[in-house]
Amino acid sequence: MKTNSTYAACVVASAFMFATPVLADATAEGIAKYREALAEGNPAELWEMRGEELWKEARGPKKATLEKCDLGQGPGVVKGAFVTLPRHFADTGRVQDLESRLLTCMETLQGIPADEVAKTPFGKGEQKNIEALVAWISAESRGMKFNLPMAHPEEKRMYEIGKRAFNYRGGTHDFGCVTCHGEDGKRIRLQDLPNLTKGPDAARGFGSWPAYRVSSGELWSMQRRLNDCFRQQRFPYPLYGSDVTIALSSYLGVTANGTVESIAPAIKR
Repeated sequence: MKTNSTYAACVVASAFMFATPVLADATAEGIAKYREALAEGNPAELWEMRGEELWKEARGPKKATLEKCDLGQGPGVVKGAFVTLPRHFADTGRVQDLESRLLTCMETLQGIPADEVAKTPFGKGEQKNIEALVAWISAESRGMKFNLPMAHPEEKRMYEIGKRAFNYRGGTHDFGCVTCHGEDGKRIRLQDLPNLTKGPDAARGFGSWPAYRVSSGELWSMQRRLNDCFRQQRFPYPLYGSDVTIALSSYLGVTANGTVESIAPAIKR
């Protein structure tokens, strides 16, 4: 025979199980309203304005602007470039994302050493300038769908490397990108996690970075976001602009092709 305390526990447990879907829906709705309210005054606009100024400002040892930088659409063309990156560039012989391509342009056009910038901590010095540049450049493609090219053999290779890296599990916690972002309906505390193996979710996830982080009061680029993902997986930090970070972006970007429109720079909690 069940005791009164056991019976009461069963009743509470049953009630919780039946209430959980309702609570989950209410939580998701509340989070959506919170994000909508935040988006009405996204501080990323401040980074966007600074980014446009930096693009047109003569800087570095060569006292030159970035207005001849080729982001894949031709020298100086910014609109539509963000949603086609990463992609292969003939002048470097590499597949590059937006951040690594900016490093190339800063070095070749302005004489700013790419290696030194890559070693600079996030949010400091030239890294802070790159974050402003990616905010403005991404904003120029807002509302466009991703259309990463896959014609070049290197683009196909980087996509496959990114797919393997996404699904690789290791480290002290047997963790990987796929752990959090490989299935529907996963959540960490109040944070719903997009399934990045599906086109629309990949576009909503990948396509919302760079983003302003309310919790840190800073704008984060995709390179910074991936760096923090490696930290959470208990992996060593990747080098800035390294092939593995670009490959992951290639996999996510190609997966997002032709689905949801880019909303970058977005706002995050």
